[in-house]
Amino acid sequence: MSSEYGFETNAIHAGQEPDPTTGAVVPPIYQVSTYKQDSVGGARGGHDYARSINPTRTALEECLAALENGHRGFAFASGMASIDTVFRTLLKPGDHIVMPNDAYGGTYRLIKRILEPWGIEHTPVPLGDIAKVQEAIIPGRTQLLWIETPTNPLLGIADIAALSTLARDNGILVGVDNTFASPYLQQPLSLGADVVVHSTTKYLGGHSDVVGGAAVVKDPELGERLYFHQNAMGAVGGPFDSWLVMRGIKTLAVRMERHCDNAERIVELLQSHSRVRHIFYPGLKTHVHHAIATKQMRRYGGMVSFQIEGGEAAAQDVCNRTKVFTLGESLGGVESLIEHPAAMTHASVAGSLLEVPNDLVRLSVGIESIDDLVSDLKQALG
Repeated sequence: MSSEYGFETNAIHAGQEPDPTTGAVVPPIYQVSTYKQDSVGGARGGHDYARSINPTRTALEECLAALENGHRGFAFASGMASIDTVFRTLLKPGDHIVMPNDAYGGTYRLIKRILEPWGIEHTPVPLGDIAKVQEAIIPGRTQLLWIETPTNPLLGIADIAALSTLARDNGILVGVDNTFASPYLQQPLSLGADVVVHSTTKYLGGHSDVVGGAAVVKDPELGERLYFHQNAMGAVGGPFDSWLVMRGIKTLAVRMERHCDNAERIVELLQSHSRVRHIFYPGLKTHVHHAIATKQMRRYGGMVSFQIEGGEAAAQDVCNRTKVFTLGESLGGVESLIEHPAAMTHASVAGSLLEVPNDLVRLSVGIESIDDLVSDLKQALG
């Protein structure tokens, strides 16, 4: 498939030609670790060992590249495995990263607890302030500008195009975690980024039944480097996991539309509720970077966070009282989830510059009947 086809067509067909033997319209699961070679060094189509290549994973990787308008895609065992592999491909001891000051806790933990002892320094900055980003760049040492937009869990928005221009002017690369938006809502490579990553566990898989990660690049040489590290480090996506993500991707467009519809209704409820202090949602015109989100996103997504009167105890009480919203970590599945980031997904950033408010509640708005979701959240808020 190519750019001449629409997103939905690529989601269903890219990398997924009917099986040449049986005509099956869904790629088979090649649950295999090794392959018969026709002669010494004569591997069929390069298939020698499944860590290096697997037809089911290849199908997913081709689909991912098409959805992100990239040159080459890579499937990993988790979202963190994809980020780790990208970091170790692009960085070496002595290098420096500029990152969001409201990044995902797992990314911060990887940088602070693993990369920093290895000799990689980092500077968290508000990516919405271009001047502060420029100030944070250390000439000759900063090698990567890491962007997360929207951010987790404060739904911060970064201007990918403007930051990519700034990075090019300073001779550094740009990586974007696109998990919250999904390729349906936002395509960072088309806006100037060099590499985009996803936790495919989330919207791409979409059914809370698989853990996986992805990276897509637009430069062939960078693709070769990333493939070397993917193969050498070995945190690849398994064939069944790859198949599950492909199955989820087929309905990504229609699911994202419903996620967005439902999130907008939930925001309307929160706006009218006296206990809600502040809402984090880029679709609100009061969001400081609403105009940027409107420029670079198709819609505003299915994630909503809010602060509630009464502090930490009140926030946790709301999380414990829901019946349709399931109390749990992760996001992006068909079912709605609720969580308390300070005690759950972002506990690892407590006491750091990235610490999140303890009265914050995060919602991953699913695709259930919206009236049921509204009623459930109403009763939980009291």
